[in-house]
Amino acid sequence: MSKRMRKVVFPVAGLGTRFLPATKVVAKEMLPVLDRPLIQYAVDEAVDAGADTLVFVTNRYKHAIADYFDKAYELESKLAQSGKNDLLAMVQGTLPKHVRCVFVTQPEALGLGHAVLCAKPVVGDEPFGVVLPDDLIWNGRGAGALRQMSDLSVRENGAGVIAVEEVAREQTDKYGIVDASPLSERAAKINLVVEKPKPDVAPSNLAIVGRYVLPGRIFELLETTKPGAGGEIQLTDAIEALLAERSVLAYRFEGTRFDCGNKLGLVKATLAMALEDPALVEPTKGFIRELCD
Repeated sequence: MSKRMRKVVFPVAGLGTRFLPATKVVAKEMLPVLDRPLIQYAVDEAVDAGADTLVFVTNRYKHAIADYFDKAYELESKLAQSGKNDLLAMVQGTLPKHVRCVFVTQPEALGLGHAVLCAKPVVGDEPFGVVLPDDLIWNGRGAGALRQMSDLSVRENGAGVIAVEEVAREQTDKYGIVDASPLSERAAKINLVVEKPKPDVAPSNLAIVGRYVLPGRIFELLETTKPGAGGEIQLTDAIEALLAERSVLAYRFEGTRFDCGNKLGLVKATLAMALEDPALVEPTKGFIRELCD
């Protein structure tokens, strides 16, 4: 049986310029959706998929994520002394005890492929996941997108699996786009990957979004990948090279994706999470009705 994914990489070195001036002092991955930052949703999804090692690829200036997952001695002591046990459990529950965090510095912003490559010393030659926290994918009480993908990879003898969804044809130049042959209702064998093609030459409107399950072999391919679109080392170019060696599957995940890399996506995610909260659902519906009247 194929080895199961245990390590997940989070590329979090970006500056979050779309959310300036807030991201001048707050890492974009720490922007809240209700009472939890984006990175918490991403980590929860990785842990749900069976990960026990989380690799954060960051830059030398961003410390907020490490601080968030670190122990807060003074806060925890005050909550304990005050008998606020529910809040204490919440603060202590950001990360299960069996899960470790590893922080790796990306010295230059040279693209997603380069960010993933920075994780090689930690991941080694194992299969691993990649989660882009900007993409919040929510599946209610069902399996998270990464667990769905990891399960598929194991069933398909360690095949790479990439999350995809259809986008408007005019938006293909914002995504990696795949051409794929259907295998089942949700899975398809990728024939071709193109990074940010113009709409008139895009092979489809099936876009890669922020979840990957990849074999360790991808690191060797990234090491020989030359800068592509935007002068950056593109993960999609290494995946294209991987296609010559083994199957890589496109997977239409169960769940809803919120593109929290932009303001509207963050607003949509916040409203959706409010509607999932029993204490907030009715007040939120009432507020929306007031706004629409």
